[in-house]
Amino acid sequence: MDATSGPATLGNFIATRLVEVGCTDFFCVPGDYNMSLLDQLNAEPGLNMIHCCNELNAGYAADGYARAKGVGCVVVTFTVGGLSVINAVAGAMSEHLPLICITGCPNSNDFGGDKILHHTIGEVDFSQELRCFKEVTCAQVTIRHAKTANEQVDFAISEALLRKKPVLIQVCSNMATEKSPLFSAQPVPYSLSPHVTNSSSLEAAVEAAADFLNKASKAVIVVGPQAKPYRAIEATVKLAKASQYATAVLPNAKGLFPETDPLFVGTYWGQVSSPYTAEVIDSAAANLMVGPLFNDYNTVAFSALISEEKMVKVDPFRVTVAGKKEFGCVNMGDFLDALREKLQPNPTVIDNYRRMFIPEAEPLTKGPEEPIKAAVLYHNVQEFLSSEHVVMADTGDCIFWTQRLRLPYGAGYESQMQYGSIGWSVGASLGFSVGARSKEKRLITFVGDGCFQIGAQDVSTMIRVGVNPVIFLLNNSSYAIEEMIHPGPYNKLSDWDYTALVTAMKAGSDNLFTAKASTQTEEELKATLAAVEGEHKEKLCFIEVKLHPQDCSPQLLEWGARIAMYNSRPPQIH
Repeated sequence: MDATSGPATLGNFIATRLVEVGCTDFFCVPGDYNMSLLDQLNAEPGLNMIHCCNELNAGYAADGYARAKGVGCVVVTFTVGGLSVINAVAGAMSEHLPLICITGCPNSNDFGGDKILHHTIGEVDFSQELRCFKEVTCAQVTIRHAKTANEQVDFAISEALLRKKPVLIQVCSNMATEKSPLFSAQPVPYSLSPHVTNSSSLEAAVEAAADFLNKASKAVIVVGPQAKPYRAIEATVKLAKASQYATAVLPNAKGLFPETDPLFVGTYWGQVSSPYTAEVIDSAAANLMVGPLFNDYNTVAFSALISEEKMVKVDPFRVTVAGKKEFGCVNMGDFLDALREKLQPNPTVIDNYRRMFIPEAEPLTKGPEEPIKAAVLYHNVQEFLSSEHVVMADTGDCIFWTQRLRLPYGAGYESQMQYGSIGWSVGASLGFSVGARSKEKRLITFVGDGCFQIGAQDVSTMIRVGVNPVIFLLNNSSYAIEEMIHPGPYNKLSDWDYTALVTAMKAGSDNLFTAKASTQTEEELKATLAAVEGEHKEKLCFIEVKLHPQDCSPQLLEWGARIAMYNSRPPQIH
């Protein structure tokens, strides 16, 4: 729209802002309250609309897109759509993802009236959706008139980007086409004021942390998940090289430190850590924890020996030394850059690790009549991985096996370990693949059959929009992770013909390659993987792998037993 052609609409304004912040695709499910808005968004040449099969998957897609592009957007209708997408929004909240959730809502004239409308719970109070979203978003706005709409939109988007959290924007059904000079076709360019480090606080934090770490006989770095949203990865790598500290990652931070780096010692995960990782981390005199988030999952029921007394804890805007000294208003990246200049090199831990480390043995070869073993599959995937790949693992044993993969330099890793919503990866694979197109990254997704049965429909959307992830469907006819925590008949699943189901979704498209690796020999598996990266590289590749129900990683056995004990502790107060 030309700037001289008169006022723009609110929908035009929202579309412009989305494009400006880098959200050039959005995911949606139509409903009568949001259709006018969808028309306005779809009219923006720089914004691509992807409609999904259901709101939950659309929300997961926006989550995956935010991981690839830094911000995601999902548009649904009022309450029935909003409460369907809210689980995905909660997951994004737990993962520190800027996700803009827009819901169409009733006509502005109906607010405060006495009429009962559809898509509500049958009351004249329309605030239920807003109240629910207050628990899983950092900001919420309802746009009911034009005079402050531009300010409301900019406030919500700014909060999402600054706080790395989801926000809710409710747009009344009659507002999307409203015109106003405030919605100029060329609005004032979007800008964001970053958090500014307090120089005095930074200086004091660096002095205290350097003094503590330099006095330690053995010091290590452990990278946590907040290093990614707060853009501290590069600063962490530079600090590790300067200090020569052995460096591990928490499981929900896998891929945030180069796994080919000589200083990398694996995943620190309590009793299920990479070989020799827990030994060197637990025995260190000082731990530099960069952006950690600890829960029962990534500490294996709090079995990790994490002590505040020997920790320099670097949060996004705060540094804590030995659990005693705290320094606020300090940006994570600024602190790490300044600390790098003050640390004395100390390779003691990495030298010890190299002396004790023994590589893991290769798995036993698959017999001719045996179903393929999970260990054999992942061993061959390891050889298949390259710097062009990003591994995604859904909740379950997929996470435990993929934690053992050594990522090539430049490869990435995505999971949802805090919220742990099974089925997340199907929608997230769609969104991530769309967002990663410009980066020329191909997604390798591992999803169990239980997870897949929740969100399978949007594989059809992947086929339709032409993305090319590789999806390994691990079929063991059960919720294996639940079975290892607490066995029961509720963990058993109906066995689908998964490749036939996915093939039925292609509707004449040639953007699909399927294979069943269950009965393949190891050589045939290698040939399938070669075809995935060869003649079928531009297609969505779906590979079903039938596993024995008890074929799980040893880490899951250990983790499941410990979580079971933790969950079943008797009440302290009867």
